[in-house]
Amino acid sequence: MIAPAKKASKLLARHRKSPAADRVRVTASAGASAVERRERAARREAFFNRVIDYIPCRQFLKADAETLATRPPADAAVPLDQFGGPPPDGKGLTPYLASLYQTRLLSKDEEQFYFRRMNWLKFRSATTRGRLDRRRATPRQIAQIEGWLAEAETVKSILITANLRLVVSIAKKFVDASWTFDELVSEGNVALMRSVEKFNFALGNRFSTYATYAIQRHFFRLSHRGRQFRKRFVNDDDSLRDRAAQEPAVEYRSAEQIGVLKELFQRFLSELEPRERRIVVARFGFDGKPPRTFRELGSQMGVCKERIRQIQGRAMDRLKSMAAEAKLEQTVGDWL
Repeated sequence: MIAPAKKASKLLARHRKSPAADRVRVTASAGASAVERRERAARREAFFNRVIDYIPCRQFLKADAETLATRPPADAAVPLDQFGGPPPDGKGLTPYLASLYQTRLLSKDEEQFYFRRMNWLKFRSATTRGRLDRRRATPRQIAQIEGWLAEAETVKSILITANLRLVVSIAKKFVDASWTFDELVSEGNVALMRSVEKFNFALGNRFSTYATYAIQRHFFRLSHRGRQFRKRFVNDDDSLRDRAAQEPAVEYRSAEQIGVLKELFQRFLSELEPRERRIVVARFGFDGKPPRTFRELGSQMGVCKERIRQIQGRAMDRLKSMAAEAKLEQTVGDWL
């Protein structure tokens, strides 16, 4: 008599050798293969549809492009998290603000390197992917490009983290009844992230200058939006209206905001030709002196008054164009 265990073992072995069992295994294998194929197809589709934005640079077309994008400056050897902690007057800072002082600021050379590195990785990814065939690209090729893009995101995080304190310093000047400090910091961080992606490092300028302007412009939009919201949904209660009438009219024209506008105007003036800038400053008394006439300026500069008028007209057109490009009216709102 066959033992029950041996009998079960023989039945199981017989089942494994049967055609029905083979069909079950083939079906299961085919199902797993179909799922894997769908996953690979979805990954491939997402890979080729992914948008890769980068700032073009002539250096990327040179033979030593990869060397320039992988050779960090000497001061990059110092870890970014070695800064020394909050300033002496930083008592009472929230944990988030205190953590920002654990990361040191980047030098100009470091900044240029990281922006070059990030955009080089994206440029290399985009150009390499452009040479691939959608149907024949191998998983290894796709994984290599995805690795470059992942590294670019890591470099982007370094640039963002090193400039978070800039957002805090600007947000302090824009706190009002519409937006709390924490809300402004959150919104400013979003503007900072966009600035990192849009900054043209090839011009050689510091990123902080570009980012400051972008963050301030974003805060101006928020202030204008909050003001418009309150105008639209203001309560008709007499007491509230009386209180609003007693509030100073310059609530949203803080000295800091006016200072920002002056800085913007100075930047616009600096982009004019020297003769255009001299005429605009003198004609409108921006130098603190009484405005000069066309005839007075013509005598000083040795030209006729009509020539001064022509130069002023050209300068004003350029200033209007600069203001339109900066979306100054939309940014500042009706208090401009």
